[in-house]
Amino acid sequence: MCGIVAYIGNQQAAPIIIKGLKRLEYRGYDSTGVSLFNGSELYTIKTKGKVSELELKLEDQNSIDAQVGLGHTRWATHGIPNDKNAHPQASNSSNLVLVHNGIIENYASLKEELIQRGYTFTSDTDTEVLVNLIEDIQKKEKVKLGKAVQIALTQVIGAYAIVVFDRRKPNELIAARLGSPLAIGVGENEFFVASDATPFIEYTKNVIYLEEEHLAIIRSNRDIAIRKIKTDKVIKPYVEELQMSLENIQKGGYEHFMLKEIFEQPQAIRDTLRGRLLSNEGKITLSSLRDHENKFLKAKRILIVACGTSWHAGLVAEYLIEKFTRIPVEVEYASEFRYRDPIIFQDDIIIAISQSGETADTLAAIKIAKERGAFVYGVCNVVGSSISRMTDTGCYTHAGPEIGVASTKAFTTQITVFSLLALHLGMLKGSLSRSEYQQHLAELESLPDKVSEILKQETLIKEVASSFNDTNNCIYLGRGYNFPVALEGALKLKEISYIHAEGYPAAEMKHGPIALIDEQMPVVVIATKKGHYDKVVSNIQEIKSRKGRIIAVVSEGDVRVKELADYCIEVPESLECFTPILTTIPLQLLSYYIAVQRGCNVDQPRNLAKSVTVE
Repeated sequence: MCGIVAYIGNQQAAPIIIKGLKRLEYRGYDSTGVSLFNGSELYTIKTKGKVSELELKLEDQNSIDAQVGLGHTRWATHGIPNDKNAHPQASNSSNLVLVHNGIIENYASLKEELIQRGYTFTSDTDTEVLVNLIEDIQKKEKVKLGKAVQIALTQVIGAYAIVVFDRRKPNELIAARLGSPLAIGVGENEFFVASDATPFIEYTKNVIYLEEEHLAIIRSNRDIAIRKIKTDKVIKPYVEELQMSLENIQKGGYEHFMLKEIFEQPQAIRDTLRGRLLSNEGKITLSSLRDHENKFLKAKRILIVACGTSWHAGLVAEYLIEKFTRIPVEVEYASEFRYRDPIIFQDDIIIAISQSGETADTLAAIKIAKERGAFVYGVCNVVGSSISRMTDTGCYTHAGPEIGVASTKAFTTQITVFSLLALHLGMLKGSLSRSEYQQHLAELESLPDKVSEILKQETLIKEVASSFNDTNNCIYLGRGYNFPVALEGALKLKEISYIHAEGYPAAEMKHGPIALIDEQMPVVVIATKKGHYDKVVSNIQEIKSRKGRIIAVVSEGDVRVKELADYCIEVPESLECFTPILTTIPLQLLSYYIAVQRGCNVDQPRNLAKSVTVE
């Protein structure tokens, strides 16, 4: 949640920060602000609303001449979205300004102590408490800013990524992190600090990903010093080369990032398969398993932890892994797993899934698993993310940057990774014959082209959406591998169109939800010929007899369901285990066009942010 951008160097700071904040609005967009120092005056401009509104306010400041500054786009936690709660937050003296992503859990007790020492507060935020705590330590301990920040952070409980500026030290920024990501771009006599690398990719390819509980003192004379917050140990900065291009984070002619990312899925799946599915050799190679195959082969149980869309991908993974390896799998919400004192054995394997690699609950679940001696495998999309560093090993998806808040290509590439993993382990265990293995490899390789074929039905799906954009409720049904797709389809509709929707196993209709069916209730049914087709047809007949309006996702050439459904969207034939990659595509497009026709902000739906880095 929340996006941070800061700059110190020899360029004008304001345009760099504003452009960077626009790229980070997927992290939060209910209020925004910037502080700029022109050498004598520190200007702070804040507003409720989006970065475009802040940009208008900045125009009224007659383009402040500043070569250092920091900005923030907010997803509210403490305090409602308004101007006073927007960041940056200033200290009582107005010498310090601070931007913050995360939650300071003990802010109330710290605030009470500061009030007793004469401090006053104008906002409802925990961030204003932190900036005044730093100032108080500066005064009491007579220490430099970096040391004051370090001492303050040893007194707070919670998660944070922060950047601090002191007007009396105009050539210095302080950055620190615990539980929320920060990247430092290293340019020619200039530095950029941001929640991810997208704000500075056109300025530098050199990046330092700040590690957990590390603090960086960044000076404009090309000097950067990194220390561990608790031990004060000096850390040598590790500079990496960014594997990202500016083109990746632009819309490329599409109306929304979500639509662009839906259409990027054929290539994203190909990229995820590349180098792993070796069709010429008839095998799968996963470097992340090379030294750890025995751990998987001897595992008595696999636990998958994830949140949101990644949790749905985990449910598909459960079907895949159990089918091909015969290893029992349990799928847990990371947010519940971390709080219910889970039973974890040392020979368990924990698989953590997250698009961003920064999901707070999933990171906490990993920490618990490692403390109890389990082997942890990560599946994420962002190179250098916290999950990729915390896990014992893992596999990157190659979806590329996903800017739209509603996840699309992350879901299909996560399933692609689990298809590779399950097939590879199944072959090693001998629970999959060579002929079955080869058949599945051939089909897996064909999936990108089949996704492309589905995307050609965009116009049809748009027309179907126009018949349902005024509905208030919707039910999604699927069986077997496509039950998780029903959950994911319902989530997409809820996220971006604000229509209440629920996903169910189709057979569960008779156990309650059928009471909701009438002529006003749209029902989306995934009814491919593979799997439990006859059973699903019976479910459709039950809905039709109660006047439900049916949108069916069917296999090419289907006849039986077409006679019953009001609308049918066809997908190419495939092996049952791979159908989720295909059937989810029309549901993504359906949700997208319903949301667009309802006038919703597709890329930035209300109350949501892309990466949930706070509890």
